[in-house]
Amino acid sequence: MRTGAEYRASLDDGRRVVFDGEVVSDVAHHPAFAGVVETIATMYDVAADPASGMQTADPETGRPANRIWLAPRTPDDLRLRRAAHETWARVSHGWTGRSPDHVGSFLAAFSAHPETFAAGVRDCSDAVRAYTRRLIDEDLYLAYAIIPPKVQTVPGSDPEDKVFVQVGVVDEREDGIVVRGSQFLATGAAIADEIFVSCIQPLKEGAEDFALSFALPAAAAGLTMYHRRPLAPQAASGFDQPLTSRFDEPDAVLVFDDVFIPWERVFAYRDLETVRAQFFATGAHRLGNWQAQIRFLTKLRFIASVARRITKVSGADKDPGVRGKLGELASLVSIVDSAVTAAEATAEPDAAGMLVPGKRALYGVMGLQSELYPRVMSILRELAGSNVTQPPATIADLEHPQSGPDLLRYIVSPGADTVERVRLYKLAWDMIGTEFAGRHQQYETFYAGAPAMVRSVYTLGNFGYDDLDPDLDAFLATIPLPSTPTETSPAVPATAITEETPA
Repeated sequence: MRTGAEYRASLDDGRRVVFDGEVVSDVAHHPAFAGVVETIATMYDVAADPASGMQTADPETGRPANRIWLAPRTPDDLRLRRAAHETWARVSHGWTGRSPDHVGSFLAAFSAHPETFAAGVRDCSDAVRAYTRRLIDEDLYLAYAIIPPKVQTVPGSDPEDKVFVQVGVVDEREDGIVVRGSQFLATGAAIADEIFVSCIQPLKEGAEDFALSFALPAAAAGLTMYHRRPLAPQAASGFDQPLTSRFDEPDAVLVFDDVFIPWERVFAYRDLETVRAQFFATGAHRLGNWQAQIRFLTKLRFIASVARRITKVSGADKDPGVRGKLGELASLVSIVDSAVTAAEATAEPDAAGMLVPGKRALYGVMGLQSELYPRVMSILRELAGSNVTQPPATIADLEHPQSGPDLLRYIVSPGADTVERVRLYKLAWDMIGTEFAGRHQQYETFYAGAPAMVRSVYTLGNFGYDDLDPDLDAFLATIPLPSTPTETSPAVPATAITEETPA
């Protein structure tokens, strides 16, 4: 099993990571990434410990393997997989949204469904098998970029010139393809070993150049990662911003300058159907998003624990209004907890024998995530009150020989000493008031896509409204009809409704 030290060392590979107009020469130790790199390294050390329960025997080789890479086939597999996700999520208390087990879950589903990649324009099933075999053997960290830019080509350009904005194929060779363009939103790419690139949004006929699925090393020649401004270097200290300093994941736009992808790394080639099927026909979307909800639940539990501790430290935990807020918070966390459990309990085997989490419970809670998270943070904000804006400004004030004694005397609470109080409220502020907090508010709101799309496509599409009709029809049939015949107007077909026909 891979260790944290091995993961750290792997990042020294010449990858091209750019921000503030400069290329980062040492990703593992740069202030922008060192904190989150250490978090991922800790995850690998945890998994490498047999006591963690994250290891299992590889069915093919018998060697120890990380459970996240193997497709679940029994209820026990799924239960142990959930425990493994929880173990890794607790390392960051859910604040690392794209830990290695997220995209790892997608690829685990791919490996169980090679037939999906054999049915298209090009048979890529062997490539999928070989690549996922390597992921298992080397326990790699895989990020992904699956959101396309708003336009596919530079406006006004000749399509024949292939001046791509979205990543697309510009050349086919005997040994692989050459791609050019860009793709969003590659969270974690700068600190990952490999990057999976595809398009989760439906592509129209005629967009075959962009209908690709492939993986490449983070250090691939011609690949540049342009990152948003990192937040960790601005953190005053680990005491003052304990989340920012450890868990700030890098988000990037990937730019491909005629990058060569060998065939053994290509999973779909100019194939509209396979690019779509890889996410949904394989169960990958459900397995990956089940991991996401387990991680989200871990985060909500942590936030709830901070909220309750704040009320105890302030002495407000017996106030009826405060207790009502804590009760509401408990209800919101329980919704996600119940959905995660229900998705596991209602899991069904698919045609390939992979046990897939139940879609109604999973997509149901995903439809609420954009409302749940802001409400949870609003409750925490209410309970924290003005306490999070009080001194000291930084830990240096506590350590200073002049200001320290004053602060230790006057910044007090009924339920905690000065240092404990300040440490707690600094943590709360990093959840609700810092730039890190703002990024997470946006991140969780749009985690699976635009909220309206998530509800109208995933939640609505998997709820099963048609299953409710028989009960409704049976009840309507028991309602007595008028005893005297009456003249009624025929129902207007939905397709017949026009601007002249009131809806």
